[in-house]
Amino acid sequence: MDYGVTALPGLPSRVTICEVGPRDGLQNESAVVPVEIKAEFVERLVAAGHTMVEVTSFVPAKWVPQLADAEQLLERLTFADGVRYPVLVPNQRGLDRALALGVRDIAVFASATETFARRNLNRTVDESLTMFAPVVERARAEGLGVRAYVSMCFGDPWEGEVPIAQVVAVARRLMELGCTQLSLGDTIGVGTPGRVAALLDALVADGTPVEHVAVHFHDTYGQALANTLVALQRGVTTVDASAGGLGGCPYAKSATGNLATEDLVWQLHGLGIETGIDLGKLAETSRWMAGVLGRPSPSRAVTALTGA
Repeated sequence: MDYGVTALPGLPSRVTICEVGPRDGLQNESAVVPVEIKAEFVERLVAAGHTMVEVTSFVPAKWVPQLADAEQLLERLTFADGVRYPVLVPNQRGLDRALALGVRDIAVFASATETFARRNLNRTVDESLTMFAPVVERARAEGLGVRAYVSMCFGDPWEGEVPIAQVVAVARRLMELGCTQLSLGDTIGVGTPGRVAALLDALVADGTPVEHVAVHFHDTYGQALANTLVALQRGVTTVDASAGGLGGCPYAKSATGNLATEDLVWQLHGLGIETGIDLGKLAETSRWMAGVLGRPSPSRAVTALTGA
């Protein structure tokens, strides 16, 4: 049912949603989803209108066993025209695997804090950026797009509040490496709208164009949609979200699911913002995946639209 559209001033006319369910969502599941189900998940997301779907990761299987079938998944997929399929790549070896399979977009995963960098990457922030440098350089030379995730941008479960200047410094170095997009992660979901505005303003003042910035909010404290709206008001036009609210961060305590794509699409469409996504098809896809996983979807919109 259509409940109408009412726009707000100062918002973009179109938003690109980077769908992270197949990677960031499924990597946080205790069970390993069969590769044929993963392939169908990706295909259904594309059929629902997504133009950017992060499909998997080349992180070693001992770290994330849920994504150990990355090669098999990519071999099963038919890449649709006009759709980007980013793959998380941690190092040169991962890039080799990605290039061999025809991947055209990669992502690297950095941290704004030292503790999380050591726990997640087993390196300091400096060491991780040094590791990423040749990966980004080679990927760009091959014509690939490179997303750079910055985790713990608003708070860290071990270090507490993360200074804005610290996030800006890491972001600047990633952009200087040649990354084409910066995704700001609220990994444990503690960010609030004022903090989001302050960080985005600081990044732009430091020289990062807002058109190269994406946001990646977790909904631990119910702030993800509010934070997204503020980011849109600041000029951000790419928002990460996960179908059905799947996922979180397997290395961060207290982290609940990502912002549900359906909840985001409901808000954007109500504001008259185009996404290209068929909300009905997407909700049915998440209802189907919830059945595969054997539990209800945490997405409010999925529940409202499908009764799941």
